[in-house]
Amino acid sequence: MKKIILLLTMVSLAGTAFVANRTPVYSPVYVSRATLESSVKYIPGAREMVQTGKIYYRAPYIYVNERYKGVHVINNANPVHPVNEGFILAPGCIDMAVKGKILYLDNAVDLVSFDLDSREVTSRIREVFPEPLPPIDFHHYGFERKAGYVLVEWKKNP
Repeated sequence: MKKIILLLTMVSLAGTAFVANRTPVYSPVYVSRATLESSVKYIPGAREMVQTGKIYYRAPYIYVNERYKGVHVINNANPVHPVNEGFILAPGCIDMAVKGKILYLDNAVDLVSFDLDSREVTSRIREVFPEPLPPIDFHHYGFERKAGYVLVEWKKNP
């Protein structure tokens, strides 16, 4: 009898776990194409580093990628006391590279060239990259993107 009760309890818990996992762990975040194309800009002031990625150095600055958000700009003129000076906002940014004075970064599906001296976008090539892949523990439940919108981030649900 104890074995039957234990078995029924396990089946019940497994069913509950399955139902609980039907709620999406992540939700897609979309922006309009027009918003995306005007989104890359330099913003003075420090931001908290939460989910960092690649790091590049171009004297005296260090550039640190913040996944899906943009790039931190850190003045390293005094390596003992680096100063987080600003942030290059770039929704959907996952990767970046620096060559000379140009920072190349993905702005979701677009490739953007950003002049580090003038702190201005110099060019944009549309739809070079695929949309950001969902996180590894993502379960797809029929998310659909509206026409004219671009996926820029996967946000974890509370």
